[in-house]
Amino acid sequence: MDSPASLTALSSALEPSPNAIRLWTPEERLASMNATLHHWQPGQDIWIYAYGSLIWRPEFEYLERRLATLRGHHRSLCLWSRVNRGTPEVPGLVFGLDRGGACRGMVFKIAGDSVPDVFPPLWAREMSTGAYIPRWIHCDTPEGRVQALAFLMDRRNPGYAGGLQHEHMLAVVRRAHGTNGPCVEYVLETASALRAAGIRDMRLENFAQHLLQPH
Repeated sequence: MDSPASLTALSSALEPSPNAIRLWTPEERLASMNATLHHWQPGQDIWIYAYGSLIWRPEFEYLERRLATLRGHHRSLCLWSRVNRGTPEVPGLVFGLDRGGACRGMVFKIAGDSVPDVFPPLWAREMSTGAYIPRWIHCDTPEGRVQALAFLMDRRNPGYAGGLQHEHMLAVVRRAHGTNGPCVEYVLETASALRAAGIRDMRLENFAQHLLQPH
C-alpha cells in the first residue's frame, strides 16, 4: 500500500494549480441565474434538487420536501473546494452530480413569490466558480414526477476532480479545512443526513466508514 506521504504527493500532483480556479463575478452569476430563469413565470413555484449539503443545510424556506431520484447522474466527490472546505494550497473535495448512473436525493418546493429572494444567495453558494451547469431535469418522487432545477457537474471546469482513487480521496478529505470547517465534517454530515432521510448510498457509507478509521 502507498505511504501517506506518497499519497499526498500524488494527490497534489493531480490537483489544478491555485490560479486555475477563479471566483465568478457578481455579474457572471447574475447572467447565469437570469438565463436559467428565462422561461420562469413570476409567481410560479420552483422545485430544487438537493444531493449534498443542501439536504442538511438548505438555507432557504420551502413549501414541501420530497425524496427524489434523478437519473443519468450520480453523487460523487468530484469537485475541488478551495474556500468552503479547503484552501488554494490545500484543497478539499465536495460533492457534484457527475455523469452516469442515478442519484437518490431530495427536492424542495420554493414558493414562487420567494424565488427573487432565494435565488441570488443560492447562486452565490452553488455557482461561486461556475463549476456546475444549472439544468431543469425530471425527478421521480413517491408522489409523482416533478421538474426540478439541478446543478450538474461541468467536467470542463478546472475544478473537476474526477478519477481520483479511493485512498487519494481519503487523504485529501482528511487534511482539508476551509471557511465552513473541515472537509471530513462535510462528508460525514452528508452521509448522516442521507441516512436520516432514508437514503442509502453505499459508496458514500463505505467512504465515511473509512474516514472514521484510524490512519
